[in-house]
Amino acid sequence: MFDVFYLDQPTGLFPHERKANSVEDAAIQSRTSFCWVLNYLCDYTGFDFLYQPLPHQCDQAHVWPSQHQENSGTWLVPKIPRVVEINRNHAMIACTKSVPRVHIKHIHGSSDPGDINVRYVNDYMGTMRRALAKVSAEYCWVTADVCDYTDFDFTWHPSEWQLDMLHVFASGDQKFGDTFYVHVPSFLAKTENLATLGWFETLHFVEDISVPRYPVPTVKYDTDSVVPAVWWHEFKSPLVQFYKNDMLFEPVISLWQESDKTVVPLNKGAENVLVPRECKNYLKTQIYDYPYINKSMQDLRHSQPLDIVFISNGEGNADQNWNYLEKRIVNLEENRLIWINGVKGRVASQHACAHAATTDWYFVVPAKLEIDYEFDWRWQPDRMQEPKHYIFHARNSINGLEYGHMAMVAYNKKLVLANPGQGLDFTLDSPHEVVPILSGTANYGYSDWMCWRTAFREVLKLKSALPDIEAEYRLKTWLTPTFRSYARAWKWSSIGAADAVEYYDAVNGNYADLKKSYEWEWLASYAFIKHGLGPDD
Repeated sequence: MFDVFYLDQPTGLFPHERKANSVEDAAIQSRTSFCWVLNYLCDYTGFDFLYQPLPHQCDQAHVWPSQHQENSGTWLVPKIPRVVEINRNHAMIACTKSVPRVHIKHIHGSSDPGDINVRYVNDYMGTMRRALAKVSAEYCWVTADVCDYTDFDFTWHPSEWQLDMLHVFASGDQKFGDTFYVHVPSFLAKTENLATLGWFETLHFVEDISVPRYPVPTVKYDTDSVVPAVWWHEFKSPLVQFYKNDMLFEPVISLWQESDKTVVPLNKGAENVLVPRECKNYLKTQIYDYPYINKSMQDLRHSQPLDIVFISNGEGNADQNWNYLEKRIVNLEENRLIWINGVKGRVASQHACAHAATTDWYFVVPAKLEIDYEFDWRWQPDRMQEPKHYIFHARNSINGLEYGHMAMVAYNKKLVLANPGQGLDFTLDSPHEVVPILSGTANYGYSDWMCWRTAFREVLKLKSALPDIEAEYRLKTWLTPTFRSYARAWKWSSIGAADAVEYYDAVNGNYADLKKSYEWEWLASYAFIKHGLGPDD
C-alpha cells in the first residue's frame, strides 16, 4: 500500500494518512515509490487503492476527475523528481460532501442553515471577513438568505487551476451575486487592505451556474409620493418594491456594497420603485436624498397616462385649439380628454378641473395654447419627490418670450383642491417645478380684450416678483414687444402691460388690491373704465 496524504481534512479511511501542504509536498514526504493524495469530500466506495500504473506510466502523475471538474482532488503521484506529465485518463470519482457553509442573514429571524450564521452589516466584504476569521477549514461556501438553494449543488468545487480564487455565483441575472466559494486564507490576506470586494484581484464569475433570489417583498401605497410609504415601512428585507397600481418584475441588483444598492424606479414617473433598506437612513423630504439611484429601467415601462383637461372661458380660438388637441389625443388613444368651459374665477375654474380629473396628476391646457404636436403625452410626474405642480414652457406668439406663462401645467389634484387661492398666481401658491419642455404656442391676440387682460394679469405678477433678474427681463419685454407682425395685438398687449405697472404703483403693491385681478368681472370693469374696452370687443 502506498503512502496516503490529505491537504485539508483527513478522510478517515486509513490510519497512516498524513497532512501535506500540497501535492508536491506529499511527493517529497512520500516514503513509497508512489503516494495517494485524497480529498475528504469524495466518495471512495469501491475505489481500488491497490491500483498501480503500468510501467510506461510510472513517470506520470495520475488524476481522477469529479462530476464537476477535471480534478476531484484525488492523485496518485510518483516520488519527486520523477513526474514528467499528468495522466487524466481515469474514471470519475463523485464528490458527495460539501465544505462548511457560512450563511449571511439579511433578514432578521430567517433560518440558520449554515455551519456559521452571521448578520449582514453594510457590505459583503466586511461581513465575510468577520465570519471567515472564525473558520478553521481551508475552503468554505458563503451563502445568503435572499437566495433559494433548493436545487443548488453544494458538492461543486473549482478547477485545480482556480483554487485560491474567489468564485462568485450569479443571483438570477445579476453577475455580482450572493453566493461564493472561498479559499479562506487567501481571501483574508487579499482583503486585509482592500476598499471594496469588486477590487479582489482573482475574482472568478462562474458562468454556467446561478442561484435564484426569493421574490422581493412588495408594498402598495396610495399617496401621491412614494416617500411617505418608505418612511412608514419597517424594512425586514434588503429590498422592497413599492407600487401604486400594479406590481412589476424588478431587476436583481447587487448587494455587495452600499453604492450598488440603488433605488430603481421601474416605470415613468416612478409609480413602482425598488428601494433598498439603506435609503431610509438618508431620507428627509425626497428619495433623491439617497445618493445611489439607477434610472436605466425607468423608460422601459409606462405608468397610467394622465388625464388632459382643456379649460376655456370665452377665448376666440378655443374651438380651433380644442380640435387640434383632440385630433392629437385620438391618434394616441391613451389619455382621457376633458373640456371645462365657462367657469368664472381662477380658483373655481381650477377646482372644476381637479374634480373632473380621475388621475392624481392631470394636464391643464389653457384654451389660448396651440399644443405642440411633438409633446410626449406619456410624461409623468416624479413620485420620488414631494407632490408638486409641474409648469411647462409656452412660446408667446406676440412678444416671443418662452417660459411658463400661458403654458400647460401638470397639476397635482390634492394640492389644487387644498388651495383657496392665497397668492397672485394660483399655481405658484403650491410646491412647483419648471419643466423646460415646450408645450405649445400661446395665441392670445384674437381680441383686444384678451390681449389686454392677459398682459395686465401677467405683468402684475412680474412686478410682484421684483427684484429678480429674470422677472425684470420679462417685464421689459412685455412692455416693449419685438414682434411687430401682430400690430393690433402688440398694441393692446403693451397697453395692458403699461396699465398693470401703473395700477401696481398706484396701490403701492398692496396685496388685496392686486388680488382683484383674479376675478374676470373686476378686470372687465377696470378695462372698461380705462379704455371703454369690454369682453365682447
